[in-house]
Amino acid sequence: MQLTEGHREYWRKNLRITALLLVVWFVVTYVVGYYARDLNFNFFGWPFSFWMGAQGSLIIYVGIIWYYARYMNKLDQEFGVAEEE
Repeated sequence: MQLTEGHREYWRKNLRITALLLVVWFVVTYVVGYYARDLNFNFFGWPFSFWMGAQGSLIIYVGIIWYYARYMNKLDQEFGVAEEE
């Protein structure tokens, strides 16, 4: 199957957003966890490192999923491959 320039552009945008969101996921999961002892300030009445481990990272993960789904729906519509409702 021969890929058109539209297919390449669609795939390029998909890979770009996936890479960006994976960087956000990595920072939230590993970098914040690695520097948890240094993140010693109160956030909503709790130490920030504890809050990120208990609630913050989960909220960010849901936000990543929501943003990816929204972005991909718009991208599908832009390239004419959206599912019909």
